[in-house]
Amino acid sequence: MGSHESAMKSLRRIVVKFGTAVLTLDNGRLNEPLIRRWVDLLADLRDEGREILIVTSGAIGAGLGEMNLEKRPDNLPDKQALAAIGQSLLMSVYSQAFRRRGYHVAQILLTRGDLDDRRRHLNVRNCLHRLLKMGVIPIINENDTVSVDELCFSDNDILSAIMASKCDADLLVIFSDVDGLYERDPRKHPDSKVVPVVRQIASAVEDMAGDTRSALGVGGMQAKIVAAKAATRAGIPVIIARGLDPSNLRRILAGESVGTRFEAASGARLSSRDRWIALGARSSNRRIVVDAGARRALVVRKTSLLPVGVAEVQGEFQKGDVVEICDKDGQCFAKGLTNYSSEEIARIRGRKSSDIGKVLGEKRYDEVVHRDNLVVLDV
Repeated sequence: MGSHESAMKSLRRIVVKFGTAVLTLDNGRLNEPLIRRWVDLLADLRDEGREILIVTSGAIGAGLGEMNLEKRPDNLPDKQALAAIGQSLLMSVYSQAFRRRGYHVAQILLTRGDLDDRRRHLNVRNCLHRLLKMGVIPIINENDTVSVDELCFSDNDILSAIMASKCDADLLVIFSDVDGLYERDPRKHPDSKVVPVVRQIASAVEDMAGDTRSALGVGGMQAKIVAAKAATRAGIPVIIARGLDPSNLRRILAGESVGTRFEAASGARLSSRDRWIALGARSSNRRIVVDAGARRALVVRKTSLLPVGVAEVQGEFQKGDVVEICDKDGQCFAKGLTNYSSEEIARIRGRKSSDIGKVLGEKRYDEVVHRDNLVVLDV
């Protein structure tokens, strides 16, 4: 038995993500027979001693079907209303199917704001671990009913990566209506083949994703690549595969080559706190742009970020917020907890640490971001 096959068979905690295209029919209604087949397989895995967490889409799609609507609405109030209608239908199907097999489920609805705060982040993590210890299967979805643009995950692919990281999963499997990552867009190039293994998610891999999405879903292959990048960065391997055939998961766990497997970054197991900084906390539109010398110091010498290396501040943020640290080419290569607000950093940028007190009237820290509160991402 090869090392990969052996590793797959020894996996204990697995996060499975189901996209809307897997869970719903063409008319938007829930594909209940397929969901029940999935539940039977997942229950079998629980019988074998594996722990399962489900990240599910489909609430808005279920609401569409229930209200006999043909397409996903564009406006937020209608999306929220359909999510409220569809979520109860979705959970009812899951709950009844798992109850037949003797398992309890727990619904967890999240917004980005639930993970932005460190204490709330830990509460979610503790709840997940407690549910797993109780033998309950967590079923996680974005709370579309109350989410607004600044508090949403953009799609459940990203949420699944965060959840896999939060619960220390051994594997994340993202099931969709496609076979995996293709070399080229299969709609334009029918002879294109699925990439079996990705060892590093470089720009060439991201270019393969294109812009593919279904009529009922939100995320496409680009979102799945972003999710895979986040999870593998935290040391969790990811597989993207077709979810219309539940036996694909059994084949994956047997070590067969199914879909596209993204290998975890070597030595990438982050601490819980670093995972929150890298994946959990919201940082979009909060950026500190640094010069080449500061980038080199952060990445190579593993130093703190000093004000002298700051070239620009983008967005508004306060002390203690998680921010992205980017170079002048726009690559965001690190994230960290800032010691100063955006307004304060704009005033001290390019200055020596000894000048902070003269500029601001006080000096709380020498560093804009201390090394202990900074996580270097892909470089």
